[in-house]
Amino acid sequence: MARGSGIEWTESTWNPVTGCTKLSPGCKFCYAERMAERLQAMGQENYRNGFRLTLQPHMLDVPLRWKKPQIIFVNSMSDLFHKDVPLDYIRRIFEIMRRAHWHRFQVLTKRSERLAELDSKLEWAPNIWMGVSVESENYRSRIHDLRQTRALLKFLSLEPLLGPLHNLDLRGIDWVIVGGESGFSARALDPAWATDLRDQCRNANVPFFFKQWGGKNKKQAGRVLDGQIWDQMPVNRFANQRTNARG
Repeated sequence: MARGSGIEWTESTWNPVTGCTKLSPGCKFCYAERMAERLQAMGQENYRNGFRLTLQPHMLDVPLRWKKPQIIFVNSMSDLFHKDVPLDYIRRIFEIMRRAHWHRFQVLTKRSERLAELDSKLEWAPNIWMGVSVESENYRSRIHDLRQTRALLKFLSLEPLLGPLHNLDLRGIDWVIVGGESGFSARALDPAWATDLRDQCRNANVPFFFKQWGGKNKKQAGRVLDGQIWDQMPVNRFANQRTNARG
């Protein structure tokens, strides 16, 4: 049941929760919502409710059956810290991640306040990477909330980047991903915003990953920033970690 991913910064996806609700401007043209609607139309059972938040307990043990170590994006089609995901269910997901210690799990949320609230009630492990999405200046506080958690590896997903993010405080941040929005109605990514963040990461010695320019045809727009591909990954603290950093 392993599912390869087209997302450049991961290898597989695992969705023990599907569906979400929009929270901030970065959600406006949500790719997961579009995909969920297509999968519902195709008759996929996990998407029988479309993009309405749905727990998928039959998916919980899937990573335990994947014997090859992988980097796994958790809930690419939802947000684990959505208010309608019960704490007990989040704890069950954390238990699976701890048991599947040969994998690296990437958890990403826009709901940083709930993440901070639940932090002390969760059992973190070195193979659980925790990140927050920040699309513009108005949502910097998510970085502060992330920094307060006990996650051992913390990262930022600055995508879809909708404005400049000058002078970020990158203390305690282990990785930064930057990307533009894709799709028919995609909002443009100013190259100056991306290069500024690349330089901030360089100055702070934080690995930088440039995902895409985005736009109506993201493949055509590509991933080249200042003449090269930026595929840096977090420092190889853990065994079996992918380390194909360039740049």
